[in-house]
Amino acid sequence: MTHILGVRAHLPADASLTAWHCRAPALAPDVSAVAFVGDSDGSPRVWIRSLQEDREWPVDTGPEPVSDVGWSPDARRLAVLVVPRGGEHTQVWTVRPDGTDLRPLAAPAGGSASFVRWTGRGELLLVAETSASGLTEAVLVDASSGAREVVAAGRLLHPAAISRDHRRMLLRRGPRGVRRMYMVELPSGLQHGLPGGLSAADQEGLSGGPAGGGERPLLAGLPGSTGYGILSPDGTTVYLLTDAGRDRAALVAVRKDGEAAVLAERPDAELDQFALSADGCRAVLVWNASGRSELEVMEMDTCTVHPLPPPAEVVSSIRVSLDGDLAVMGAEGPGHPPHVVLCDLATGRYRQVAGAGRLPGAAEAEPVRFPARDGVELTGWLYRVPGAQAPAPFLVHLHGGPEDQERPTFNPLYQNLLAAGIGVFAPNVRGSSGSGRAFRDADNHALRFHAIDDVADCAGELVRLGLADPARIACMGWSYGGYLTLAALVTHPGLFRAGVDVCGIADFETFYARTEPWIAAAAVSEYGHPDTDRDLLHALSPLRSFDRLAVPLLVVHGAHDTNVPVYEAEQVVRAARGRGVPCDYLLFEDEGHQFRRPANRVTFVRNVVTWLERHLTAPAPA
Repeated sequence: MTHILGVRAHLPADASLTAWHCRAPALAPDVSAVAFVGDSDGSPRVWIRSLQEDREWPVDTGPEPVSDVGWSPDARRLAVLVVPRGGEHTQVWTVRPDGTDLRPLAAPAGGSASFVRWTGRGELLLVAETSASGLTEAVLVDASSGAREVVAAGRLLHPAAISRDHRRMLLRRGPRGVRRMYMVELPSGLQHGLPGGLSAADQEGLSGGPAGGGERPLLAGLPGSTGYGILSPDGTTVYLLTDAGRDRAALVAVRKDGEAAVLAERPDAELDQFALSADGCRAVLVWNASGRSELEVMEMDTCTVHPLPPPAEVVSSIRVSLDGDLAVMGAEGPGHPPHVVLCDLATGRYRQVAGAGRLPGAAEAEPVRFPARDGVELTGWLYRVPGAQAPAPFLVHLHGGPEDQERPTFNPLYQNLLAAGIGVFAPNVRGSSGSGRAFRDADNHALRFHAIDDVADCAGELVRLGLADPARIACMGWSYGGYLTLAALVTHPGLFRAGVDVCGIADFETFYARTEPWIAAAAVSEYGHPDTDRDLLHALSPLRSFDRLAVPLLVVHGAHDTNVPVYEAEQVVRAARGRGVPCDYLLFEDEGHQFRRPANRVTFVRNVVTWLERHLTAPAPA
């Protein structure tokens, strides 16, 4: 704990670094146990917590980090999403709950795979495989035998669900922000097993030709995007999380005849996620209400809802038991590390089954709203330095995406900065989610210049409120937030004292040339096309204006990042140092776009805090 500028912050800074994280919980079909991803022994791996006795054990899935897990319907197997070297080329493996019979199910060379869901028939798993060239295949895999059948293929495609009789499948197509959902009538022979696979003619039919009956677009002609969908147990109704035809995401049902009905919608919140019981009788809705989670239980036969108290500020994931009586959730808050809770949906009572408890004395997040220079309302979360009586050093921290959203989640960096006497403001500039489709799209293409100005307006608001010393404000961001940090530093020179770029884009030309093909294709709707929008992308690229960079930089990256390749960081370091600008570089050799290993997260936080202390607490240059 550090004494700076007369402030001694009594915060659980060290405890926030060592608290273990639990995410992505899944209930066993018989509700006897919960599987989840936890990192208490130094790397994210699968753990199982018995709900019948006081026992918890790890499942050996090898040395690589894990990010998701799901039970098969017969509880004999787990599907596991493995993240080799912490990078973007994820793989799907299967293992028995006792750790035996570990083997890969989908591991495309140079590509990436993810599991969608168990189909409900035997041990069949619906998997998405994307090749190095960017072609995605929807594959049914028998986890017991390893037999495979490709049921759809295309670019910018993702399978969302499949009916239990394997006659219908939901496919999502399209780039970021303009995704569409399609119902595919599968060849009738598909229900008879996997060994033979589909013929070339059948595969062509699944992409719209006559052999498989083609695709039927859902909510066709409506502006907006549909990111998630599931099927009713009989496969005749599609439930969509969508903002198509509206500004805020809602729950919409589409019947077999194409008729659509809005089941749940709010003018003050967006539907963040929902989960449906296997019998289709009950759903749990998770609303994003100005960043905090609000929950409702819906009885599907009547569409009646009743509120459910949230277990924490933010619910990150939810799965409902087969009978709809229980729900298991991942939850967290500024003072409560990611943990797992079990909820009795009838009583609304929660039981924490895994993870750390709340950290006493942790700083809480305070919501802030204010107008940008053009009148657009911006929001954010303010973390004040405890006991500060005068304007303090401050960090403006920018989230990624840009369609992500800053929410009151657990962030050890914030707690450690506050303990060092540095306040934090984490805004949602235009382009962020959570405030409607119009706000999310307000930074597309040439509108991105307004988002860069929003960053400057955030710093101005801190000064206007009397919170920040205008000579001691830094800017930092991760991924897109790293890009936005660099863009703000060169667009508004002299405004910030220092900058921290974590896995950020520096030049759109090199980003498009080196990122994964499917990432590049999906990014065009957000940033612009590398050929037809070349001049715009040059103007938006911070590296092309580095002659305006005049403050110290800390650059942080993962060596195995293929989303924003490490070449972006290398360019920044080389250009800054070549111009005589102080630039430190922290490279994690065993991480990718996210820093998953606890030891690396500790190193990251301590280095950033120490670096910002050095640059924000010294007297301002004359």
